[in-house]
Amino acid sequence: MRPENARWLVTGARGQLGTDLCRVLAAAGVGPDRLLALGSDQLDITSSAAVQAAFADFGPHVVVNAAAYTAVDAAESDEDRAFAVNAAGPALLAAAAARTGARLLQVSTDYVFSGDADRPYAEQEETAPRSAYGRTKLAGEQAVRELAPEHGYVVRTAWVYGATGSNFVKTMARLERDRETLEVVDDQRGSPTWSADLARGLVALAGSDAAPGTYHCTGSGDTTWYGLARAVFEELGADPERVRPTTTDRFPRPAPRPAYSVLSDAAWRAAGLDPLPHWRAALRQAFAEDRAAYLPA
Repeated sequence: MRPENARWLVTGARGQLGTDLCRVLAAAGVGPDRLLALGSDQLDITSSAAVQAAFADFGPHVVVNAAAYTAVDAAESDEDRAFAVNAAGPALLAAAAARTGARLLQVSTDYVFSGDADRPYAEQEETAPRSAYGRTKLAGEQAVRELAPEHGYVVRTAWVYGATGSNFVKTMARLERDRETLEVVDDQRGSPTWSADLARGLVALAGSDAAPGTYHCTGSGDTTWYGLARAVFEELGADPERVRPTTTDRFPRPAPRPAYSVLSDAAWRAAGLDPLPHWRAALRQAFAEDRAAYLPA
């Protein structure tokens, strides 16, 4: 299926990933008459009536659910709301996709794993979330698999940053301006993922012959938050030695963070899909394309 020949529904379209999805689709030739991009204020995916109306009125061929409750720490005390957005909403989208035959791409997270591995997590490995956020995202995955087994694609990603919204890369750019030195944890490892690359990967998956199922899509390679922070300083032309390594226990948070979040993309590659670029090259490209978006106001 060529992108320009399909009708696309993007939920959470005002967020980091949703914004880039709309840009990528436009660049691929998807006209405004074939793209329904709705922010959370325009489509409440937790409303059965709203979801049914969107499907009935627009008749999408592909649905990319970029809507999510991503406040990891807040979810610890607000799990009901997180469940509504991360699990009940995807269930409604999956039921509608199964009923209409639309492809549903459900974006999920590394937080569904325990984070105590020492090698990349395979798609079929046992899940064991340690946070409310992880539990609710896993419930969303399960709903998509159960309700849309022939039309649902679960795509796990990790450490996403982009030009829209707030994220780690932007935080490091602000702290570079505000502090002479800073400490960043060096005992959490994952794969930084540029949202523009992720968007291109999702569009490629939707247009491929890949079977419904679970896929991992992150930037290639891996590093720690400390390593990523140093790379941000390098892109800013700042001295990376100003970033000092520290440990997670120095920064206690309500929700536990996975110590190891690297995801294997074996299923992605087996489906004939190109892996995303290396995370370091992607960060360089992100700054080259829209440096001002990452700089503090």
